Amino acid sequence: MQLVDTHTHLDMPQFSIDRKATIERAHAAGVAWMIDVGADLPSSRRAVALAQQEPTLWAAVGVHPHDAETVTAAALAELRTLAAQPRVVAIGEIGLDYYRDLAPRPAQRAAFAAQLALAQELGLPVIIHNRDAHEDTLALLREALGGRLGALSGVMHCFSGGPELAQQVLDLGLYLGLDGPLTYPNARALPEVARLAPLERLLIETDCPYLAPQGHRGQRNEPAYVRLVAERLAELRGLTLAEVSRATTTNAGALFGVNMPSICSVRCKQDGAS
Repeated sequence: MQLVDTHTHLDMPQFSIDRKATIERAHAAGVAWMIDVGADLPSSRRAVALAQQEPTLWAAVGVHPHDAETVTAAALAELRTLAAQPRVVAIGEIGLDYYRDLAPRPAQRAAFAAQLALAQELGLPVIIHNRDAHEDTLALLREALGGRLGALSGVMHCFSGGPELAQQVLDLGLYLGLDGPLTYPNARALPEVARLAPLERLLIETDCPYLAPQGHRGQRNEPAYVRLVAERLAELRGLTLAEVSRATTTNAGALFGVNMPSICSVRCKQDGAS
């Protein structure tokens, strides 16, 4: 059984003391590989550097809507350069956030559209942040698609809507990312989405260090806990953990183009090189 955590922020300072141990705990929990996701240019640079050091870590590069005003022509040029690195598998975390509204909404929309275009230019999937901005997020995605299903691939990260929104996202050909909130006792619409959405369109994530699952709430989240999301998804769908693991790992590999060998194989290579 191998799991994939498709959304981490392991480059953040919360992991500076025990990053290596955190990755080892993820492996022990059955996590075969992870994606470290940029939120601005500095974190995107760190994600690329970290992925180059860790054989089970891949990177995404992008600018979060909170920093939308930094998405200049020069910033897009640097993202294009970073995205050309061999261990970069996506453009993200990009999108809209009308909850915190830390950047003007027109700037958020412009930055999102520009990064969607960059992803299409480079043939990379996108990792989308959408908080209280459903209508505009979907409108910009439809505009990018231009009526051509398959013209853009990606995942609606940390999906938090109900079945109707989920169907609209699925109709665009995107995946749904499920995180720690799926495990919360007060989760309402999300369990229904997890039960009804096609299994072949679901991914599991932690968004660590944020959104720790039930049993760890209030603590730093980490990739090992993606197993708890998988266990809850299995429970909701009446499947075994192995079945959910196999499906979501296959989905992650298909979307991000990663064909990862087993954790054991990676460890054996590392041991042989040491």
